[in-house]
Amino acid sequence: MFHVQKKSPTTAREVLMRYSILGRTGLKVSRICLGTATFGVAPDAREAGRLVGAALDLGINFIDTADSYGNMPVFDRPGAPAAADREPAEQILGRALRGRRDEAVIATKSQVHVGPGINDGGLSRRHIIRQVEASLRRLGTDYIDLYYAHNPDPDTPLEQTLGAYDDLIRQGKIRYIGLSNHPAWQLVQALWLADDRRYCGPVATQVKYNLIDRKTERELAPACEEFRVSIIPYAPLHGGLLADLRVLDRGISGDQRFAGSGFTSGEIKTARELDRLSREWGLALNQSSLAWLLSRPAVASAIVGAESVKELRANASAADVDLDKDQLAAITALTGAPA
Repeated sequence: MFHVQKKSPTTAREVLMRYSILGRTGLKVSRICLGTATFGVAPDAREAGRLVGAALDLGINFIDTADSYGNMPVFDRPGAPAAADREPAEQILGRALRGRRDEAVIATKSQVHVGPGINDGGLSRRHIIRQVEASLRRLGTDYIDLYYAHNPDPDTPLEQTLGAYDDLIRQGKIRYIGLSNHPAWQLVQALWLADDRRYCGPVATQVKYNLIDRKTERELAPACEEFRVSIIPYAPLHGGLLADLRVLDRGISGDQRFAGSGFTSGEIKTARELDRLSREWGLALNQSSLAWLLSRPAVASAIVGAESVKELRANASAADVDLDKDQLAAITALTGAPA
């Protein structure tokens, strides 16, 4: 693990950010990754620009986006512009990074249907190449650092997808590849195919993972640890519940932000108990939650979808929290290991 201390103009104080090596690449990424799924909604496009600048000033160099983020109906919420009137998150991010592109490690993805056409989704060579070209234009860059297969595509053989990625790597349009929401067996299959065909294999996997949702620990985490593939968790704070209990007072929280459901009584009970422990230790709830997750095997960085600079600063502080053995055990005991 690596540390960088710098003066942040947004906070007027020293900020200590930690970095991990991404998989087997040697590339160093901040332990906190800025997520952009709701860019254009919360935060709005103008505030999103400030958020990106604040992230870089805090030492956060890892930024996650996708071709389907920002202007899809799934992100609609009352008071926000309609999906058709919003810019893609990639476009907002690209504008925010003007003049600072080289400071950022950009991760983006494709697979989700982004248009009405029959071939406007999936992981075919045609769709991947088309979406990489579109992402490059929206981001205002000539390369993408990390490119994910957003979800599995049962209609396209994995070797076809990996072959397209390998060609794009050799063209210099993407640097590394990863899988998102893929089960452990598909990750291992991708690694085997890449080795057999001399392709560049996945170096990271993005998956939902937090104290409340630990199914990643069944098979995926052991595979990642064995093959040195980094885990990049999304929803590390379980929709805000593991960040601040005041999220329960919001009109929209948890997966409701993405047209899903709210929190269960069991989830709320776990969060309240972790909040109690955090207070005893002199920590904020979000600090304990993120520090625990970042201590788990193979986890390199956690994606936080902050909606304000204040939230981002609070989450960035968790990168420098070290929990002792007893604290980690107490947190782990709050939820049973997945069967």
